[in-house]
Amino acid sequence: MIWVGSFQSLRSALHERRFGDALEVHTWLRSEINLISPFVDWLMILMVQFRCVDGKEEFVELALREAVSNAIIHGNRLELHKLVHVRSCCESGVGAFIAVRDQGHGFDPDTVPNPLAVENLLAEHGRGIHLMKMAVDEVSFQRGGREVHIRKKSGNEQETPVRRIQKQMTRRLVRRPWPGVRAVELG
Repeated sequence: MIWVGSFQSLRSALHERRFGDALEVHTWLRSEINLISPFVDWLMILMVQFRCVDGKEEFVELALREAVSNAIIHGNRLELHKLVHVRSCCESGVGAFIAVRDQGHGFDPDTVPNPLAVENLLAEHGRGIHLMKMAVDEVSFQRGGREVHIRKKSGNEQETPVRRIQKQMTRRLVRRPWPGVRAVELG
C-alpha cells in the first residue's frame, strides 16, 4: 500500500483498512514544533499496524522524532513556508526505512560535537544524531546534510554487552528532554 499526501490530508488514513504486509508513505509537514508529536505518533501507529519492526518500535520512534525535530528546528529554522518531507517504507517482519528531508542549507555531520565529551555532558542540545545512531541499525546523511536516512531491521537480535550499554546510555540521555520533545524510556 502506498500513501502520498500532506500530513494533514493523510491523518484520517488511520481509519482505513490496511491491505498487505507492506506500507510506503510519502508525506510532508509544515515546520511547526507542535506538529512533531502528532506526526510521529501517527506514523508509529501505522508501523505498529503493519508490524514493521515488531518489538522495536520505541527505537524507531526515538530516531524518527529526533530526525523530524532536527529538520524543523535546525534545518528549516522554524520557517513556516518550508516543509519537511518524510518517506517511510516498511514491510512486516523485514524492517523500516525512513528518509527525512528539510529545505535548509544542510550541515556536515562530521563537525557535530561529541555529546559524550566532558565539556558537552551538561549541554541541553546536541544529542539527537547520537541518539539516532544508538537507536537504529543505520543512520546516514545525504544531500549535504539536508536528508537523513534511518534503517531498522526487524527480528530478534542477540543482545551484546555493547548494545546493553548503548540502551543504558540512551535511557540516561532522554530523561532530560528539551521543549517540544517528549521523553521516552527505552528498556
